[in-house]
Amino acid sequence: MKIAVTGKGGVGKTTFAATLARLYAAEGRKVLAADVDPDANLGLALGFDEETLDSIVPISRMRKLVEDRTGVNQENQFYRLNPKVDDIPDKFGKLCNGVRLLVLGTVETGGGGCVCPEHVMLKRIINNLILHRDDVVIMDMEAGLEHLGRGTTESVDQFIVVIEPGARSIQTYKNVKRLASDLGVKQVRVVANKVRNEEDEAFIQSKIPAEDLLGFIHYNTEVIDADRQGKSPYDFSETVTNEIIKIKEKIDQD
Repeated sequence: MKIAVTGKGGVGKTTFAATLARLYAAEGRKVLAADVDPDANLGLALGFDEETLDSIVPISRMRKLVEDRTGVNQENQFYRLNPKVDDIPDKFGKLCNGVRLLVLGTVETGGGGCVCPEHVMLKRIINNLILHRDDVVIMDMEAGLEHLGRGTTESVDQFIVVIEPGARSIQTYKNVKRLASDLGVKQVRVVANKVRNEEDEAFIQSKIPAEDLLGFIHYNTEVIDADRQGKSPYDFSETVTNEIIKIKEKIDQD
């Protein structure tokens, strides 16, 4: 099971990704959660303490590691396109609540694509996670569609787009589905978050095909309370966790 969770910033994709990872871990599955968001906070949502999180350096910022694995340096600007990465998840990942967290970070670029050594490293790591590991892999992607443009997630089983009940979120889903098709990813599913009432549910159902809609997570202030206290929503809100359990059951039916 290899899932990329995406969506606009602030829609709650990290809460969903973290809770889904915790649910699989609770079943005794081997779970790896990859944080590919430059505003990395997946670890906090998984239940890591702040001291551990402060000690983590994203792989994209490990300059010496990138240089050693790709062979690039100040004297040599040519680099390997297939650096060794299979040991990185176990070497640099941190384990908490049965979930191994790997903070990848991202490569900031001014254009639509990047062929820098850091990007090569990240793409190879993601491909290794998807193609060569038996873990359940949940990737919390950066907000927006940049990762699709760089082609770092073309081998995932499915994209899950977390949306809110609004026109802009619906447009994001449509864009992800179009770009995912170009990458050969056939399954793009939707989780509607921050749903307030039946009117919001009806709006979502009128815009998202039934076969793509995994379910609803209703607006709940307990998620905000968990964040303020630095706790995982999984440990703080039984209501939200139960709603995501129902969504997970649909994912597992495939």
